[in-house]
Amino acid sequence: MSCIDVAHLSKSYGGVLAVDDLTLSIKPGQVFGFLGPNGAGKSTVIKLLTTLVSPSAGSLSILGTDAIADPLKIRRKIGVVLQQPSYEPTLSVEKALEKYGMMWDVPRLERKERMEQLLIDFDLADIRKKRNEDLSIGQRRRVQVAREFMHDMELLFLDEPTVGLDPRARRRLLDYLKDRVKTGLTIFYTTNILTEAEYLCDEIAIIDKGKIIMVDSPDALKNKFGKEKTIKIHLSTRQHAVSSLLSGIPDCKIDFETGTSIIIRSEQSEPLLLRVLTILYDNKIDIQDLSAVPTNLEEIFLNVVGDNASHN
Repeated sequence: MSCIDVAHLSKSYGGVLAVDDLTLSIKPGQVFGFLGPNGAGKSTVIKLLTTLVSPSAGSLSILGTDAIADPLKIRRKIGVVLQQPSYEPTLSVEKALEKYGMMWDVPRLERKERMEQLLIDFDLADIRKKRNEDLSIGQRRRVQVAREFMHDMELLFLDEPTVGLDPRARRRLLDYLKDRVKTGLTIFYTTNILTEAEYLCDEIAIIDKGKIIMVDSPDALKNKFGKEKTIKIHLSTRQHAVSSLLSGIPDCKIDFETGTSIIIRSEQSEPLLLRVLTILYDNKIDIQDLSAVPTNLEEIFLNVVGDNASHN
């Protein structure tokens, strides 16, 4: 059984389609990444899936329940962290966690145990007595995510949860989420940080202009779109003559920001590289370094979204 089943789901605001004929099926026990440029419809989709707004058309099943007909039943089984900051200014970190446990009717002893463990897991123990209004943006965000784990849930929606986190806190959170998924939790995860999606997600959907462009695993996406390789050649000094020397080489870009960088991005990058190296050698132009850059999710994302824009 799927954890989330969406069929022909649409949402319009004032005649403008924010989500356009969305069809999606998500298996349980995984991190499902939801990527798209700003304004693509990601946040609206989360609000639909978490029953915060009603669709204009289509059907929606969450954890085997019709989410449109019975939204309250869904809300008891899920956790939600939206983009917008959400915190109780005058409550301390530990009181905020305890309050959330009380809201979910977690027994007192269990509530205490969970709170103590979450303070450790989210690196909040040293600031447990601090009021939320005195915390940094990153600390508030960690509290916002941590409190969702005060209750049992089958499905967690995270809308860009690492905004404001430093690299160490970000990796710690991602590793924590990976461990929780191993216990059976399903996570619907939106992010604009593509290295996060590549590290965390089992499956990824790309949305643009309210439509799903494609759904696949990170590895499958790289296999499908990864034929194109990138090679970078760096010259230590500005060599403006290189522009005319390499003018006949296709898929070759030259950047003069730091010295001179020659970037070859092509499915035929190796033979093109040989041509470029021969020209540089014949003209006695020294190379400082050369590197081959593997295809990453960011390049795929930009290419896919760019292609989609060019076809509209």
